[in-house]
Amino acid sequence: MLVKEFTKDKLRVEVYSSRQAMGEGAAREAVAYLKELLAEQEHVNIIFAAAPSQNEFLAAMASSDVDWSRVNAFHMDEYIGLAEEAPQGFGNFLRRAIFDKVPLRSVHYLNGQIEPCKACEEYTKLLEENPVDVVFMGIGENGHIAFNDPHVADFEDKQVVKVVDLDEKCRQQQVNDGCFATIEDVPTHAMTLTIPALYRAKRLFCVVPAATKAWAVNETVSGEISEHCPASVMRRHDNATLYIDNESSKLLNY
Repeated sequence: MLVKEFTKDKLRVEVYSSRQAMGEGAAREAVAYLKELLAEQEHVNIIFAAAPSQNEFLAAMASSDVDWSRVNAFHMDEYIGLAEEAPQGFGNFLRRAIFDKVPLRSVHYLNGQIEPCKACEEYTKLLEENPVDVVFMGIGENGHIAFNDPHVADFEDKQVVKVVDLDEKCRQQQVNDGCFATIEDVPTHAMTLTIPALYRAKRLFCVVPAATKAWAVNETVSGEISEHCPASVMRRHDNATLYIDNESSKLLNY
């Protein structure tokens, strides 16, 4: 159930009574928007986030009646150094969660198996040829979006896709989420779409459940708009919505 909605700067915020309600509510709005876009254009290009925080949302999207045959899918980040079939790989996560469940027009993966700079160049070309319409995203415990941790985030980044080193809080989150047994198992580097690459999408749907994200949600909504909390940039976007639940919203004063 939607229990509260408000706007901070340009960012619309919707607070739900539970994680499940949040995921389903975000999916309803995403489906409606995709249908609007598909009524106006032949194809839609979507960037997907890969994280347990997206589970309820992606499950609802996978069971929706979107015409997926007109959707091109991309993902926003990938580890460097994982085995191709590693379950923690973000491309593999998205295959399980949605890409293998709906009849997409095309799926384009960030290739973690080739030289990283080459992979970034190839993906940059793809994104330039397929301008992003929609981003489905989350926020990390440190406020990151994609793998733009605070120490590498740049609101004016000239790159589209880049190689980054991951900060300790980001790597620990992967353990907290149950993706890796220990922080030593978590790769230290990744490829990520930059903040401008995400920001230039027509519409941002940002789904953020759980008490572990409460600090990041509060900083996103109430803190300074700066790279100290990269997600705060959404408050400048013309068409972004933050979907949060009873746990992730608990530090907000609204």
